[in-house]
Amino acid sequence: MNLDEYRRAARAWLAENVREDDDPRAFMARLHDAGYSGITWPREWGGQGLTQAEERAFAAEARHHTLPTYVFSIGLGMCGPTILDRGSDEQRARFLRPLLRGEEIWCQLFSEPGAGSDVASLQTRAERDGEGWVVNGQKVWTSVAQQADWGLLLARTDVDVPKHKGLTMFAVDMHHPGVTVRPLKDMTGHARFNEVFFDDVAIPGDCRIGEVDDGWSVAVTTLLHERLSISAGVGMSGRRDDPVSFEALRARLHTGDPYVRDQLVELHIRSRALSLFNQRLAQETKAGIFPGARGSAAKLLLAELTMFQADLATSLAGPDAVTDPGYSQAVSLAPALALGGGTNEIMRNIVGERVLGLPPEPRVDKTVPFKDLKVGTQS
Repeated sequence: MNLDEYRRAARAWLAENVREDDDPRAFMARLHDAGYSGITWPREWGGQGLTQAEERAFAAEARHHTLPTYVFSIGLGMCGPTILDRGSDEQRARFLRPLLRGEEIWCQLFSEPGAGSDVASLQTRAERDGEGWVVNGQKVWTSVAQQADWGLLLARTDVDVPKHKGLTMFAVDMHHPGVTVRPLKDMTGHARFNEVFFDDVAIPGDCRIGEVDDGWSVAVTTLLHERLSISAGVGMSGRRDDPVSFEALRARLHTGDPYVRDQLVELHIRSRALSLFNQRLAQETKAGIFPGARGSAAKLLLAELTMFQADLATSLAGPDAVTDPGYSQAVSLAPALALGGGTNEIMRNIVGERVLGLPPEPRVDKTVPFKDLKVGTQS
């Protein structure tokens, strides 16, 4: 079918199948069976094998609905693409179709109490045990860990080399008895994040993703997909009723005021520019052109756009920005994007060094074995 027919079919399917209080797993199964999950992923691994044009067409129709897809956002936007890019054929066959059908939920296990922006300073250890591995350590700020079936885990496997060279990536079973998940409440009162503890967690050898001690290069792949998916909003909320979006603010505010109109125009320009930038990055990725550090630029632009929206809502909506539950929650959540997935400061450093070619910041740890560093919570 042509693109117009595809879009009409998607519109009709969404109207019939998006239900209030629907079970997320059941919805994802219907979504996949209808051909709308993994639209651009290869058919052999459970996707639909279509193009970015179909994916954008479906996304445009989905914006008119609230989809129960948040718990799958990490898997669809970060973990699945990493396995697709860096996993073995056996891993792709095992993990990707269940992810796309909503049968398994994934989380990403990178950050630690002493390793946030500097992820390579992590201390969670994976030690060999025959053909497999045993993991001990702690992760934090892990989204959807309380619902996850699997996690993408970055752990240290060699302390005798510099910190970036002694890491390995694994898929870890979140139902293992040695995995403990504890929710953490944010300033909105919701527990969107978790801390996760690993106590003698056994990981089979076939759950290692990539080569031993080459986990940093796999993590870079994940971080690229993370920044692209965050900036594009892939499955992150599934909301059609964002109270600080351009459409919502235009409908709610007094647009006869020239200042209000100017601010709304600025919001529209920023939103549209980011959308077009994300489309270009997505098209280049599918064409085999690695976006590299420009993914950090997209994530930075979204964080700044989100704060601009929150500031605009606060300044123009008056008391409603505090008393209205939708406004107040959106405003409270806005600073999170300047932290999650890499702080704005880190993103600017990456863009400055790797896109603009500016001199890097001085570093004294590039050649020092990890065991000789004083990092994180090490004594």
